[in-house]
Amino acid sequence: MAKTNRLGKGLNVYFEENSTDLGSPVSVRLSEIEPNRDQPRKDFDPEALAELAESIARYGLIQPLLVRPMGDGYQLVAGERRWRASKMCGMVEVPVIIKELSDSETAEIALVENLQREDLNPIEEAMGYRSLMDDYGLTQDEVSERVGRSRSAVANSVRLLGLPEEITLMVRTGKISAGHGRALLAFNDKDEMAKAAKIASFGATVRDIEKMAKRANEKAMGKEKNTVNVNRDPYFDEVALALSEALGRRVKVTKEKGKGVLSIEFYSNDELKDMANKLGEM
Repeated sequence: MAKTNRLGKGLNVYFEENSTDLGSPVSVRLSEIEPNRDQPRKDFDPEALAELAESIARYGLIQPLLVRPMGDGYQLVAGERRWRASKMCGMVEVPVIIKELSDSETAEIALVENLQREDLNPIEEAMGYRSLMDDYGLTQDEVSERVGRSRSAVANSVRLLGLPEEITLMVRTGKISAGHGRALLAFNDKDEMAKAAKIASFGATVRDIEKMAKRANEKAMGKEKNTVNVNRDPYFDEVALALSEALGRRVKVTKEKGKGVLSIEFYSNDELKDMANKLGEM
């Protein structure tokens, strides 16, 4: 059975479906095209770029770049790898398709292009989703629909942006996987999280990290019970641990001056809504 492409309309809507509206590609000087600073992909493999440049030098640029008018020139919307490689091999002009696009459409197309080609690392992907939500006001549901990913996939991706900077870099460079990153988010203590991240980079499985997080959190709760507040109700710790496992989030239950406080971390309004629904079902 053929694999179904679940990503959104993506580039096909510009290179195929609307070809009669767009007309034929035109040649534009490379010097007239500026890259998009909000391009979701930040890391480019020099060796892969060199190979692409060699191919372009030999066969030319087969697929046109997608650009939009910007000032006296054009802004690149899709095809930054090809744009960079074309510059490397000394091309002066490249074929482009020119399309009037809004900022949000430009961001969406750039993200979808990279997702379709699997060019993004997990952190770049998460930052792309966050940008669509924060900069252009899309909800998590709307992002999910636009890029053709499930809502939970988008939510889990964005959660990675809650990692400390040094661990974010490990995910970004591939030293640990996105799955490891999400498992590390369960640690309540950042020092323990950092230790577990190093262990993950040496080959520990995601399941190993999940178990380590559970043990570390249970140990920390035990210490808090014995050293911080001897009068603390152990039921608070049991509830916090149960909710942490059920929601996949850090949960704290505290009580001061007769008032109890339940704290649950979240990374977007949609995640808050999901957790509220789950709590309502409990």
